[in-house]
This record gives sequence, structure tokens and C-alpha cells, in this order.
Amino acid sequence: MPTVTADALRKIGYEFFETLGCSPADARTVTDHLVQSNLFGHDSHGVTHVERYGRAVWDERRVDPQAVPEIVREHPCTAVVDAHHGFGQVGATFATELLIKKARQNGVASVALRNTSHIGRASAYPLMVAQAGMIGLIFVNAGRMGFQVAPFGGIDGRLGTNPLAFAAPRRAHAPIFVDMSSSTVADGKIYLAANQGKPVPEGWFVDADGNPSTNPHAYFEEPRGAVLPLGGPLGHKGFALSMMMEICGGGMSGQGMSQGDMRISSNGVLMTAYDIAQFGDLEFFYDEVEGLVNHVKSSRTAPGIDEILLPGEPEFRTERERAQTGIPIDDTTWEKLCAAARHLGLNPTTWKLC
Repeated sequence: MPTVTADALRKIGYEFFETLGCSPADARTVTDHLVQSNLFGHDSHGVTHVERYGRAVWDERRVDPQAVPEIVREHPCTAVVDAHHGFGQVGATFATELLIKKARQNGVASVALRNTSHIGRASAYPLMVAQAGMIGLIFVNAGRMGFQVAPFGGIDGRLGTNPLAFAAPRRAHAPIFVDMSSSTVADGKIYLAANQGKPVPEGWFVDADGNPSTNPHAYFEEPRGAVLPLGGPLGHKGFALSMMMEICGGGMSGQGMSQGDMRISSNGVLMTAYDIAQFGDLEFFYDEVEGLVNHVKSSRTAPGIDEILLPGEPEFRTERERAQTGIPIDDTTWEKLCAAARHLGLNPTTWKLC
């Protein structure tokens, strides 16, 4: 299993996506997003997608690497962006920059995004908003794709994993951010476990007969299994959140809601930003956030727990560690990445890993 520095992995990604047809700027947008996911420890949303993105261009022909996002509907506080089937990170970054501008002007803004393929790690975009000093929120569905997640009480996949994410700034620390699927797990983690030859925890999904399974192949090989909604015995809560993501992300963007399509054409996205300073005193807000943090962290810890961590804190710690030690890439992901590069005429043997 190779270990690659973040800088080396970025150079590999830039070369790959430029060769695939992206502009240098778009190649950097996509690559930086994927590598940041690996740095955060979210390997299921990192460079494991490079080969899949390549096939989406040269084989499936559902992604146009040269597409330019366009504002197709706009009002002072709202907009709809059509990414014209370009890479999701490009469309979502464009939409987020527009969102920040509108929220700065008007206090609150919402931007919907469609025809954007897979946007990757949902929290990347609220984090952009938080780094601009605002609160960011994003709802995401998978358009009309609906076969991964069972509704509460069911055993057949009828919904996407439908993530939501939130981020809020702090005065002198990294933002607090939440990034969660409305399912027990994002199915990318099941594929990653298969790549690594590892079982998954019981409770993530059921097989085609509705029985719990820890074998990742029982999820994605026919007949397919289904991921369970977030919450275990209280899975009605995750199911309700998933329905929210369908209606808000899919309905407001115009991308559509789960209808049973077996392949994603695009995420449906609705993102919102709140300019804190236009609601009240910014210093009061920051003081209260730190008071909340201190209060939460003052709790006694449960047996076996050393420290209470804030949402987002594990990711920032993993980022610091991997920035020093490198990013481990499982052998299957690395082999697929190299094969995809060779398909484009690139020579992976020339890549420097550090």
C-alpha cells in the first residue's frame, strides 16, 4: 500500500485531469477537493474517485470536462446554477462563490445547483462559507437515482445516501463542521472496505434478503443489498432526513427526486449561507460559540473515552497528521488510478510519491 504526500498526489491529479480535458483551473479544483478528502481521513471521498471520474468522461460520456457553469435563474437572494454536466466540484465551487457574494450583500442567500455530476465531500462547500465568516448549510440528493438506501421498515434500496453538511466559523480556531449522510454510512465506505479486503461493521446494510451482513460484496453484487437509514432502531429519523434532502436538494434544484434510476446523472444541491454580522453582534456570536465549546468539553468522559471532540475536530487532526506522514492509498485504489492514467497515455512509473 503506497503512502503519498499531499503535494505529490495533487501533482498526479493535476496531470490526470488536465489530460482528461479539464482546464488547469478546473483540474486543480477537482484534485484539491479529492486530496483534501484524503487529508481529512475521508478516503471514500478522495482519490478513489479518480478512476470513476475518468470513466464518466471517456466511457459513460456523462461528464463534460470542459463544461462551464451558468446562472440560469437569479434574484437578489437566490440563484439556480446549471453546471452543464461538468465536474461536480467545479459546479459546486462556482455556486458557493456566488452564494457567499449574495449572502454578503443581502444577509441570507440560497443557491441551487443541477447537472453537476458528483460534488464529492458535501462539507467542502459550507467550509468555504465558514471561512468567509458566515454559517453555511447544504442539502444534497442524487437526483432520480434511488437504489442505495432502504426506507425505514423496508429492505429494498429506494433512496440515495443523501448527505447534509453545516459549518460555522470560530474566532481563532478552525470552523465547527458537520458532514453526515442520512444513511448509516455513505456507500463509498462499503466500496472502500471491498478494495481493502475488509468486512464492514454489522448494522451498515442488509443483503438482498434483508439479513444483516458484514461482507461488502453482499451490498453491491447482484442481487443488491441496501444501506440502512441513519439511526439503527431509530432509523425513522435518518429516513425523515433523507426525505428532506430529496425534497430540498432534488426539488429546489430541478434535478429531481428519487425514482429508482440506477445511475447518478447529477447531485441535486441546495446550499444556504447566513451572514452572521447582519443578524447581530459578531463578537457576541464568537463569544457564545467559545462558551458553548468550553461547556461541552467540560463534561466528564465515558469509560474508554479520553477526550470529547467537536464536530470536525477529528478531520483537522487527521489533516495535520497526514500532512506530515503522507496519505495511505489502498492497493486496489492505486492500481485503478494507475490503470486510468495509462488509459490516457500517462506513465505512472514517472510519478514521484513524495
